[in-house]
Amino acid sequence: MKYNLRVWFILSLRCLLFIAAFSFCSIITQKDLTEITHWWTILASVINIVTIIVLWIVCKRNHITYPEMIHYQKSPKSICRGFLFIVTMLLTGMGGMYFAGWLCYGAFPYLAPMMIAPIPPCLAILNIFILPLTTTIAEDGVYLGYGVNSFTSKWAAILVPAFFYALQHSFIPTIFDMKFMVYRFLSFFPLTIWICLQYNKGSSISHIMAGHWVLNIATTIQIAVTSFHPEAYTMLLSQSAVF
Repeated sequence: MKYNLRVWFILSLRCLLFIAAFSFCSIITQKDLTEITHWWTILASVINIVTIIVLWIVCKRNHITYPEMIHYQKSPKSICRGFLFIVTMLLTGMGGMYFAGWLCYGAFPYLAPMMIAPIPPCLAILNIFILPLTTTIAEDGVYLGYGVNSFTSKWAAILVPAFFYALQHSFIPTIFDMKFMVYRFLSFFPLTIWICLQYNKGSSISHIMAGHWVLNIATTIQIAVTSFHPEAYTMLLSQSAVF
């Protein structure tokens, strides 16, 4: 895949989409960005679909399929190896979040409460099915299949997509608070470096996508719990600061 400005645009696209989507919703609802953070999963699902459409266009122009772009291969699956891979991925992700919380907020463990804020229960249930699937397809397609494979330099192939992979989380949700944005970036940067490194080394994309799906479904289940039991979220708020 030829390296050019299109690569930088695709890698930064999700950052731009999240900024635009949250800003637009803030304007039409006449609410501050901090007042609409709980809708992040809904906006993320919409942006995921837009991203998937963009990836479909990219694949069509390059005369390849999505599985070909992400280098998906059917091979004998090792359940044990896949399980260990996913566990390592989960631990790396949690470790990054806890370290970032301690570094930025001086709390350990720290998790931003608005990330699991309640939404209408029916939407919370739909989230469980839609968000993890669309996020996995969209993000792994952009940052791994398209991003990593766009660079010939090993370290550029790892660090550049990993940077944008983590950076997009600074705008999910979009709040123009520097401490929060740095916290979100640092929460994911260790994980995205590890994912891009493993993918570049030839690790199974199936294992990566499975781990990614597990991380996202855990979040949607937490949101479902707070949506059906708002008192649990109120208790969480009383124990930690949002910023």
